[in-house]
Amino acid sequence: MGVCPSAIMSLLRDNFTGVLHPWARPEVLTCTSWGAPIIWDGTFNPDIAQQVAGQQNLTIGLTVFAVGRYLEKYLARFLESAEQHFMVGQHVVYYVFTERPAAVPQVALGRGRRLRVERVVQERRWQDVSMARMRTLHAALGGRLGREAHFVFCMDVDQHFSNAFGPETLADSVAQLHAWHYRWPRWFLPYERDVRSAAALSRSEGDFYYHAAVFGGSVAALRRLTAHCTRGLQRDRALGLEARWHDESHLNKFFWLHKPAKVLSPEFCWSPEIGWRPEVHRPRLLWAPKEYALVRD
Repeated sequence: MGVCPSAIMSLLRDNFTGVLHPWARPEVLTCTSWGAPIIWDGTFNPDIAQQVAGQQNLTIGLTVFAVGRYLEKYLARFLESAEQHFMVGQHVVYYVFTERPAAVPQVALGRGRRLRVERVVQERRWQDVSMARMRTLHAALGGRLGREAHFVFCMDVDQHFSNAFGPETLADSVAQLHAWHYRWPRWFLPYERDVRSAAALSRSEGDFYYHAAVFGGSVAALRRLTAHCTRGLQRDRALGLEARWHDESHLNKFFWLHKPAKVLSPEFCWSPEIGWRPEVHRPRLLWAPKEYALVRD
């Protein structure tokens, strides 16, 4: 991943953690070429992050889509683990998008935490569920969600929290390094390469490969992101195209054009199937085993 230049390291600050400590993790890249921090365990003070966020009296939204068999298999554990680890001590509103609101499990919520359930139309294919979420999120951010929350995270449901996921992750726009690809050379990353697609990146383009299982930011920034992805998906569909990794391909194109203000290390969304890595100290989110034959048929 390279080494963060000392000139950038000395200037790294964060709105929620004050001065960062990138030199605490010399074995990993702790900044981007445009000066955004890459957040690893040990590079921030979680107590300061909690204090600063508390002083601002923030409400943080967390959206998740639980459609088809994903609802029964993953949603309860996702929400229960979020109550233990996601933005503990902060005001939180969960937004669950599902075609079966009555089937959403009852989860005991802490003080200052609410659950909203929004009905969506069940799509014919799982790919269409994935691609439709950008349009759905854009509408929600322009409605009640956008009025209730100051910052929002959008996450996949087939994972669960395992450690603190706190205000140190907040910024105007937040991207997540893909756990399977953060060590890969740029030319080998799985960007969309069909030049006809709105998501296409050339061999000389791209910074990192970002995972669509976690992205976030301010309401305004996410409105821009979801609008961009929705336009790109609609343009591709009109041409009979489908990007290699669907909405994730379009998200990567957006973050190439509009650099994220903060990047989360793979510790914040980790796959146990990768196995042990010395640089991954405290995984915050863990992928569930992928059982596509069960949940996607």
